[in-house]
Amino acid sequence: MEHNTIVTLKHFSLEHLEHLNSFQLPKDQEKFTALPNEVMNVKEGQFRIVITSNDIPVGFFLLHSTKRVMQYTDNSKAMLLTAFSINYSTQGQGFAKRGMLLLKAFIKKEFPTCNEIVLAVNHKNIPAQNLYNKVGFHDTGRRKVGVIGEQFIMSLLVTP
Repeated sequence: MEHNTIVTLKHFSLEHLEHLNSFQLPKDQEKFTALPNEVMNVKEGQFRIVITSNDIPVGFFLLHSTKRVMQYTDNSKAMLLTAFSINYSTQGQGFAKRGMLLLKAFIKKEFPTCNEIVLAVNHKNIPAQNLYNKVGFHDTGRRKVGVIGEQFIMSLLVTP
């Protein structure tokens, strides 16, 4: 990846739609997440976040401040991160790590009452577990059974 590449986190806007609709994942990754076009219809308390590289969408995830969060933590100020993906054509360039490293600052600015991000990662999804560990998430010890097996509940504290 070039050093002058600017990676940012942004709230979804319609200008991102065409790129997000073109996202593809190989079958072995698809089973662990949702493609952006599968989660475009959001409810109140759900926020579509786009990872961009030089203003081009390369990644996507949802943040939730809904009641669903309480299935993962007892912290009423936490948000849940789901549907994380990096477009297959741009994988291996560090966008996932760089995007996740921006998460704390983004949360502090955009969701100032949030003090924790939680997520569930499948026990077989070693690359995702490694990524989340590298960017500061830790295993909470909680477990949840998902559609394709056990999930580890991970947490990232967002302190002021």
